[in-house]
Amino acid sequence: MDVLTVEQRRKNMAAIRGKNSTPERKVRSMLHRLGLRFRLHDRRLPGKPDIVLPRFHSVIFVHGCFWHRHPGCKFATMPATRQEFWRKKFDENVERDHRVQKDLRKDGWNVIVIWECETRNIASLVGRARRLQNAKRKKEA
Repeated sequence: MDVLTVEQRRKNMAAIRGKNSTPERKVRSMLHRLGLRFRLHDRRLPGKPDIVLPRFHSVIFVHGCFWHRHPGCKFATMPATRQEFWRKKFDENVERDHRVQKDLRKDGWNVIVIWECETRNIASLVGRARRLQNAKRKKEA
């Protein structure tokens, strides 16, 4: 049984952002501080990646653990009500994620997925970004 009323739950769900979420803004801020320039939500690419780094031919998806079912994450919980509806929705999200990533890789893009819970450790994200920069430098040399 849900602890919120139907109206409270509706307002909660309506307030969830698809773009410019807090985790996404954290990643963008970190990339910008490192001097990396990017585009946002490029409609020309499959799945409209959250962040596109053209110089590195890389895209970044900042996935919410709940919505995209981060395996083993404590935030990837199953709602107590309407479980069949949610299971179907989550399965469709995960399937779409896999399809989009496959299409991007087929087109030669490096696909990076950053989970919402990973944005709590900025030092780790900086390390990943630096590895991306270093890989590019090695290719250019």
